[in-house]
Amino acid sequence: MLDLITKLLSSPRIFSYTVLWMIVLVFFGTLAQKDIGLYASQMKYFSSYYFTVGGFIPVPGGRSVLLLMTINLAFSLFKKNLWKMKKVGIIIVHVGGLLLLLGGGITAQFSSEGNMVISEGETINYVDDYFDMELVFVNTSLQDSLEYTVFDEPLLENGTKIIYDELNLQIDIIDHIKNVRIEQRISTADTIYKGFLNEFILLPKKPEKEATQNRPGIVIKLSGLNNSQDGIYGIFLGQKTPDTFQINGNLFFIEFRRKRTYIPFSINLLDFEKVMHPGTNVAKSYSSEINLIEDAISRRILIKMNEPLRHAGYTFYQASFVDGLDKETSVLAAVKNYGRLFPYISSIIMSIGLLIHLLIHLPKMLERRSNTI
Repeated sequence: MLDLITKLLSSPRIFSYTVLWMIVLVFFGTLAQKDIGLYASQMKYFSSYYFTVGGFIPVPGGRSVLLLMTINLAFSLFKKNLWKMKKVGIIIVHVGGLLLLLGGGITAQFSSEGNMVISEGETINYVDDYFDMELVFVNTSLQDSLEYTVFDEPLLENGTKIIYDELNLQIDIIDHIKNVRIEQRISTADTIYKGFLNEFILLPKKPEKEATQNRPGIVIKLSGLNNSQDGIYGIFLGQKTPDTFQINGNLFFIEFRRKRTYIPFSINLLDFEKVMHPGTNVAKSYSSEINLIEDAISRRILIKMNEPLRHAGYTFYQASFVDGLDKETSVLAAVKNYGRLFPYISSIIMSIGLLIHLLIHLPKMLERRSNTI
């Protein structure tokens, strides 16, 4: 029975079919970018285990295909006729391929990416996620610091009820909007609407193709404050004047922001410089001179296009900049890739395997050639 399972799962046909299906996914995923955007296409075709065609027909996504390919390569190593001296090179190539797929799985499961938007003179020790949001209650009554109570995106689905005993607060998620438009009220709001929603309303807007261009918002109902403060609040990304209220004698405000990942060091932007193409408003190059501060020790570093900063597992790329502000503002793309070294290691291993395989079979190839001559 075990031999039958091994023979079935190690069949070369499985590897061939998975490669063909990946080509199909790449083709249709590339076409879909035009209609749904890069991120949505990536999530549907490549970062999913399955997706539906026509609304009801399930087909395997990129993760399922790569998982099956990994299983196929792993079981192929259990073939008895593979473990021969003349096939050492093939074995090494298989091991290198498994490492490459393993690195891809680690990257997909554990790695993260976001950006750091930082103005000259500013010091930041966190990275903003590109897509995930968080709802934050900020206590401003402490003398020398701010206290944050954070609710992550998985808790912010429509209809979710959050009971937070420490603040004696109940939060009902009424509407989590992916992209909002703001309109001023034309009539007096009901007394249940508080703060920003007393004068404005948040309405859903068709999401942009590129998810990073959306302005998410959320409508929540707060209970447990007091009769004058209990009600429905609306918060959105980039809100300039947040709603405030009292909880247990402390002054709080609400913020709906990109999910933050705090890093074990800080970056202080000393100077941002951009060079324009002559006679145009198009940037030719741009760079950020920073102080990397860790354990109260600073180190001056220049981050340029194609010359990133790598530190503590993070890689910071000079991605963009923000115009129209009083200060120069740099946008650094931040990536933490746990599987970053796997492609390099696996490529070396596979190259060695191919070389060994060639050297083993080279005498026979030369002998055949001499016989034909």
